[in-house]
Amino acid sequence: MAEMKSMFREVLPKEGQLSVEDITTMVLCKPKLLPLRPLTLEKLEKMQQAAQDTVHQLALVEKEKQQITPRMMT
Repeated sequence: MAEMKSMFREVLPKEGQLSVEDITTMVLCKPKLLPLRPLTLEKLEKMQQAAQDTVHQLALVEKEKQQITPRMMT
């Protein structure tokens, strides 16, 4: 890493106490996992799938009724 030149020059006291200031650094924390899809969207998808299943079952029943009806007439 290249060192940055500071526009301030460092001054060390010849007498007395020397104090040191800490440099603030970034602290990495544990990442928070977020769901890929919101819960509301998942509920809506489940409701839509249930509705599609119901429509599909009704279509099968209707198809069976149409197949049975011509056989009874002959």
